[in-house]
Amino acid sequence: MEYVVGKELTDHIIQELNRLPELGELVELGCGTGTFTETISSKTASMFATDLSDSLLAVARERIGDHPKVTIQKENCMATSFPSEAIDSVFMANLIHVVESPGTLLEECNRILRKDGTLVIVTFTDHEMQLWEKIKMGLRFAKSWGKPPAHTHSFSPEDLTSRMKDAGFVVKTSKLIGTKTKAVYMIGRKS
Repeated sequence: MEYVVGKELTDHIIQELNRLPELGELVELGCGTGTFTETISSKTASMFATDLSDSLLAVARERIGDHPKVTIQKENCMATSFPSEAIDSVFMANLIHVVESPGTLLEECNRILRKDGTLVIVTFTDHEMQLWEKIKMGLRFAKSWGKPPAHTHSFSPEDLTSRMKDAGFVVKTSKLIGTKTKAVYMIGRKS
């Protein structure tokens, strides 16, 4: 992932995550290879790092090792096996912009979160990026992952804020981060 979006943006995301308060029991949706799993785990009592891809979960298991707070398991982010209103916080990075139905994903987050639960989203975007930076990032993505899905979304902070509100969240933080490559960083609270 760092190859695609760059070290500067990855480091900025880690800085933002390190500023988060205690998040209780957390589910990370779309953990991929575990790029942010260890960072976010330092803010939790315990967490589940989940993904649908067996190959990505294998890399995450190797990267995270025998971490006392982290359980790595296979889950479909659109319909998880977690009970309703059972989780304190949900975190996702590099996920909502590649799913076919962002609204369904946000509804699932709302379902598993307790009242006043926290949702933290980092989603890469080409919003406000220079054309040349968009092209370079697109080429790096294609080299790493192939052609992007046809349903890929590029959210602005305003777009994602609107979708979060529609799914029953109060948005506490909404900002665009990064200089050359960009991400929307959002924190919402289940109302």
